[in-house]
Amino acid sequence: MKLSTKLVISFFLIVFVPILLAVLAFFVIRLMQVKAVTQQDGIDIGTLAYQIDSAQMRVLVEDMVLCIVLILIVTGLTITAWIYRGIVTPIRKLEEAAQNIKEGNLDFSVEAESNDEMGRLFRNFEEMRIRLKESAEEKLEAEKENRILISNISHDLKTPITAIKGYVEGILDGVADTPEKMDKYIRTIYSKAIDMDRLINELTLYSKIDTNRIPYNFNKINVAEYFNDCIEEIGLELEAENIGLSYFDYAGDDVVIIADPEQLKRVIDNIIGNSVKYMDKEHGLINIRIKDVGDFIQVEIEDNGKGIAQKDLPFVFDRFYRADASRNSATGGSGIGLSIVKKIIQDHGGKIWATSKESTGTVMYFVIRKYQEVPNE
Repeated sequence: MKLSTKLVISFFLIVFVPILLAVLAFFVIRLMQVKAVTQQDGIDIGTLAYQIDSAQMRVLVEDMVLCIVLILIVTGLTITAWIYRGIVTPIRKLEEAAQNIKEGNLDFSVEAESNDEMGRLFRNFEEMRIRLKESAEEKLEAEKENRILISNISHDLKTPITAIKGYVEGILDGVADTPEKMDKYIRTIYSKAIDMDRLINELTLYSKIDTNRIPYNFNKINVAEYFNDCIEEIGLELEAENIGLSYFDYAGDDVVIIADPEQLKRVIDNIIGNSVKYMDKEHGLINIRIKDVGDFIQVEIEDNGKGIAQKDLPFVFDRFYRADASRNSATGGSGIGLSIVKKIIQDHGGKIWATSKESTGTVMYFVIRKYQEVPNE
């Protein structure tokens, strides 16, 4: 029942019920007095109304007033209890719940006991509490992830910084006393600086991912031309790592996609960088295959590295998940590389997944929708 309905009923009960009951009591008392006088004196009832003296009338009025007072007291107590139960008690529960929230306690529930305005207020309050709790949990999780990220980045920056310091000290102390040594030292310093720049870029991109502010610049891209350029650049990098590269384009020369070329290159670099990081074979090999699968192109990047355990495979695209629990220079990283890859592919309307076998290697798959001209009707 609505509170407005309760208030209307309460008004009528307070105003009209006492009046009706008082009138009824008046007539009952009057009738009883008349009947008593009639039986006592044998007076005809029809003429008795004109013969009641003032003393009897005074007694009648006193009795009627007493009845009205009693009726008002009973009615008032009943209405007060009804209103108290319907309004004051729920308000006290809400007050207690608000105090819990004020003190930071969100582990409670507020249950609605009716379908009136108070019931709706309880449900809205409970929904607010749930959202506040979810928000607080998300904030705690974000803080935890940030601490993990800072720890990972700090650890992985320490290695190149230590190396740079060591080689710079070697140059200052005159250890690099030949052109060949000097060239080696400078190249090593440059390589370590590149590693640091990559980690900082990952941190910057992570902050943009976390707020959905990745700067995309989508364009029509010819798949064959784009991947030919990528393979040429990637091949030089892998050659320096003594890793072989094979490329197979089964999609054809005229396939076009809509993508951000810079972010798509980041996807490929992150996947291949991960393969290189966990390569444990003397003769490493990476195969890249492009396939036409209907409305999509499918890119497959296969390596013959150490592979991923089946228990770890479902989580490799989660933030900060590291299948290799050890932290050293060979397997370092921010722990967000593949989560960045997943986010970029999803923002392109595609999806990414992986298959792997320990000691054999891993295959990363992702698909991106092909561009199709809409015919003019």
